[in-house]
Amino acid sequence: MANPLGWIGLGRMGEAMARRLLAAGYGVSVWNRTRAKAEALASYGAEVVDRKTDLAGCACVFTMVSTTDDLKEVLFAEGGLVTGAKKPRLVVDSSSISQEGSAEIRARLEDLGVAYLCAPVSGNAKVAKAGKLLIVASGPKALYDEAEPWLRALGRKALWVGEGELARIWKIAHNTMFGVVIQNLCEITVLAEKAGIPRHVFLESINDSVLGSMYTRYKTPVLTHLSFDQVTFTPRLLLKDMDLGMGAARAHGVAMPAAAATRESIARLVGRGHEQVDFAILLQELARDAGLELRPEDVPVDDGLGTDPATLRKPE
Repeated sequence: MANPLGWIGLGRMGEAMARRLLAAGYGVSVWNRTRAKAEALASYGAEVVDRKTDLAGCACVFTMVSTTDDLKEVLFAEGGLVTGAKKPRLVVDSSSISQEGSAEIRARLEDLGVAYLCAPVSGNAKVAKAGKLLIVASGPKALYDEAEPWLRALGRKALWVGEGELARIWKIAHNTMFGVVIQNLCEITVLAEKAGIPRHVFLESINDSVLGSMYTRYKTPVLTHLSFDQVTFTPRLLLKDMDLGMGAARAHGVAMPAAAATRESIARLVGRGHEQVDFAILLQELARDAGLELRPEDVPVDDGLGTDPATLRKPE
């Protein structure tokens, strides 16, 4: 294998992140369950491989999949990355999985002589493409120091939070807040609009206030235009992360009433069949609960990521 880096998992996030490594000049070999998604990266210089074991010669293999079970499958199931005679020296995983599952995977990899670094991220595919991800890692510090140049190529900043699975706790806490913030942002937006403030005006005012953040800014176009088909993260994936957050809270004896209420709100979205849409459809559901039927506001808005606002307007 000529390339020093391998990549498994080319969903919305994985594709954007692998492309960042290619843009930084790294040789990257890629595998994905749906080969067509991998082949899309060939035009950017990636080598597409047929088998996960074809990546075993890479110095480091990144993984970005949906669940703990998915990660175990790509690593240890028949034809998995580490099932052949040759194995990569280091696996860096950026998936959102449980602390317990990550610890089990670490132990199994280390028994096989494969080093392991957790490296979850803050941001969606749009943020990844803009080069503004935050990457938070945990594991042996020497491994982090080795991987840091690759991690920094993925986004705006990388940092190490400690040994073991601490980055998993960070990611669980992060995504739990992610859910609570969107719940509250949608609630107050419905309140403001029902009282008579145009939605885009209210969101702009929040973004320009002390409460504004990268998160509120990049969700503003979706909330303004009601373009929920432009998927960054689904309600089901958010529910999975809220459940991880509540599980961690129970394990550490921490009461999280706001997160618990948000978890039930997101579960209702899933129960209503909102599967292949953006989780921001929560705004529409909360508005209907308030007796308010939302309409798209066809005005250009700033997403805070340097995108031309005209391209963010809801298409006819």
